[in-house]
Amino acid sequence: MINKQSNVYTIIYIIILVVVVGTALAFTSLSLSGRQKENADIDKMRQILASVHITPAKADIIQAFNSHIVAQPVVNAQGQQVADDAFDVVVANEVKLADAERKLPVFECRLDDGSTKYILPVYGAGLWGPIWGYVALDSDGSTVYGAYFAHQGETPGLGAEIEKPAFCNQFEGKQLFKNGQFLPIAVLKAGLKPTNGEDYVDGVSGGTITSKGVSAMLSNCLQPYEPYLQSLRNK
Repeated sequence: MINKQSNVYTIIYIIILVVVVGTALAFTSLSLSGRQKENADIDKMRQILASVHITPAKADIIQAFNSHIVAQPVVNAQGQQVADDAFDVVVANEVKLADAERKLPVFECRLDDGSTKYILPVYGAGLWGPIWGYVALDSDGSTVYGAYFAHQGETPGLGAEIEKPAFCNQFEGKQLFKNGQFLPIAVLKAGLKPTNGEDYVDGVSGGTITSKGVSAMLSNCLQPYEPYLQSLRNK
């Protein structure tokens, strides 16, 4: 038998312990991966619906999503539909590509009153980590119906305020097209106005970098949709 006080015994014991614990953790992770993805998908559905002011109970999110989201086209930078699996597109990866190479997800939503909204995902960088959201447009392809923004680690009471209704609700009624020109909505320090006439909202007080991140995110993510939105305007 191996001497329990020897270095060899200690090393063998550690190796066995690591293998057992590692195997248990791997098994647990694999067992829960399906549940984790399901929860992530449900939360994504919740955020998409929030941009059009639909806030179902957690148990009803999937049903509400399937009821209201009637189409999920993916378009290219020319405004042409290239797929119909918008939910599966990872926007965080697409924003790193040139506009012409991106897959652009669209969620077509039918509200209870019969009106149609078009929800576009956005993704960018805040002060401490990623920020993202969804911008819902009326059928004219220009008027903002609603917006939802979230973050991974912005400062509570400062940059984190982008997820609050006080910030998101400012976007309602803003226009992406002004005098026929596509101009993504700017986020500016309170009291300032843009120089080129685009619509704007007030940034978060004390959250200058996060506010600039939202403004840059909207410009980077919405600009490639211009041909598609123009096609909605031409209907």
